[in-house]
Amino acid sequence: MTAAAATGWCPALAPALMLRHDPVRGADLLVLPERVVVLEGHAGQIVGLCDGTRTVAGIVGELAARFPGAPVAAEVPAFLDRLRGEGWLT
Repeated sequence: MTAAAATGWCPALAPALMLRHDPVRGADLLVLPERVVVLEGHAGQIVGLCDGTRTVAGIVGELAARFPGAPVAAEVPAFLDRLRGEGWLT
């Protein structure tokens, strides 16, 4: 179990970041003060759920309902931990 899954953490984007969709690239972007991170796959949908009101378990539950059979419970908490490690989630 990851640290994110073991707590009641309600992830939210760090104040200086924005989530945007780039229609030209067809990708979701994390816009940081001095760079842009292109999110691949469903990462933008995961980050979009990080609004500070949902727990990690709530995010996992919502994604599991959207994507039945996907390894959401195994992968999403670790992904959120990595984003928190980068300082992109609070």
